[in-house]
Formats: sequence, C-alpha cells, structure tokens
Amino acid sequence: MGWHGHLALDYHRDADTTRARSRHHGPLRVLASLYPEGPAICHHVLVHPPGGLVGGDVLELDIQVGENSHAVLTTPGATRFYRSAGERALQQIRANVAEGGRLEWLPLETICHRSTLADNQLSFDLAPGAEMIGWDLLALGLPASGEAFDDGQMHQHITLPGVWHERALLSGQDQRLLDGPTGWAGHRVLSTLWFSSGRALAPSHRSALLDAAREVSAASPLDAQAGATSPHERLVVVRVLAARVEPVMALLAQVRGAWRRAAWDLAAHPPRIWRT
Repeated sequence: MGWHGHLALDYHRDADTTRARSRHHGPLRVLASLYPEGPAICHHVLVHPPGGLVGGDVLELDIQVGENSHAVLTTPGATRFYRSAGERALQQIRANVAEGGRLEWLPLETICHRSTLADNQLSFDLAPGAEMIGWDLLALGLPASGEAFDDGQMHQHITLPGVWHERALLSGQDQRLLDGPTGWAGHRVLSTLWFSSGRALAPSHRSALLDAAREVSAASPLDAQAGATSPHERLVVVRVLAARVEPVMALLAQVRGAWRRAAWDLAAHPPRIWRT
C-alpha cells in the first residue's frame, strides 16, 4: 500500500480579507496563510514531505474558492513521479471557483523519472464571473543527469468542464511522439499555461491576453519555443517546448505577470518561494 495524502482547501471572503480553512490527511498540507499583496489575496505553498510519488501513492487536492476570494497556490519544489514496480501513482487536483473568485494554480514542475507509471489529473470548474490563471509544466527524465525517459507512461488530463478537455498518453517508447516534428520534436519539457473565465471573454479581452503572451514570448531571449492561441471564447492557452525546465519556468512567470496586469490590474508579484 502506498501513501495516501488528501488536502481540502476552502477560501472565503471576510470583509476585505480572503481567509482559508484547510483539512488534511496524510503527507500533504500547507504552510501558513501568507498575504504579501495585502489581505485580499491569500498565498499558499503546498508541502508534500515525502518529496515524490511511487507506484500506489495517491495525492488528492480539493480546492473551493468562494465568491470574490483570490487564492494563489504554488509548491516549494518539483513534484516527482519515481520508478514503479507495477502500480500506478495518482495526483488528482479538483477545484471549484465561485462567482467573482480568482484562482492561480502555479506549481513548480512535475518530473517523470524513467519507468514512471503515473496519472496526473487536473480539473477546474469556474462559475460565471470566476477567472483563473493556471499552468502545468511536465519534464520527462533528467537530461542534465543523463537519465532519459525511455520507459514508463504518464497519463495527463487537464479539464475545464464545458470548455476544454485534454488527455495525453506519454510513453517513453513512443519515439514518434517524443522526437517527431509534430510532437515534442526532441524536447523533453512541455508546459501549458492558460487563462480561463466562467463566461465568454470579450474579443478585445482575448486579443489583449494573446498579444501580451506573444509579446513576452517574442522578446524573450530564452531557448524555448512558444505559441499562444484561444481555442474557446472562455480560454486562452500558451504552449512552451524546451530542453530544460528553467527557461520554461521563466517564460511562464513573465506571461503570468503580463496577464495579471492586463486582466486584473495587478502587479506580477511572483511567490517568494520561487526565489529561495
């Protein structure tokens, strides 16, 4: 039997403050509520003391963001899926954001080691008037250490009900996908960044978000390939491919900052944990 960690987070607005209640079972919890931007925005760092998942482990996170609340969630380090002897590991994120609520889901990278067997499932349900910025950064293997992702499987699911449903099966033996020009093209890091709303975004708003992402990408000297699109009237998506995590994370942080300014008139204010 593997580890089973469950964390429930409930954010609610109390006058001018976003407050949070948490309940945890097993090795998944949060640090203290932080307010580096003032009382309206609650920052949380999610902590998983074992540091990774092996076959049979399950991590579940349930997030409720109440009306007019604003929550920023990140992690202090990478989520690691290690080699499995046969059982699958599961990470499942489920979030509901109420009218006027804002959620920023900004974890550091997910690393798949050789012979991983894992499922990574993310679902974000936004009420009308709710908005979110989220990202998912997936790294296959450890190129700097000479560990290739040449065996194992990762099932990736990202869902915004009624708007976007993405499923991917990444196999270490699927060279057509990993090395082909219409797939990962030899890269081993792929990120997806999105801005989503519970109701249709005005065309001018969507254009502003797309323009901001493209301007940041075009000006970046980083060794990464990026593209931005809007596949739905409630969604803007940025994809980034690279050989290493660091340039991707830097680009994501810059686009997230540009979107905060364009959509919410807020400064970038990157979580302090990213600099420690």
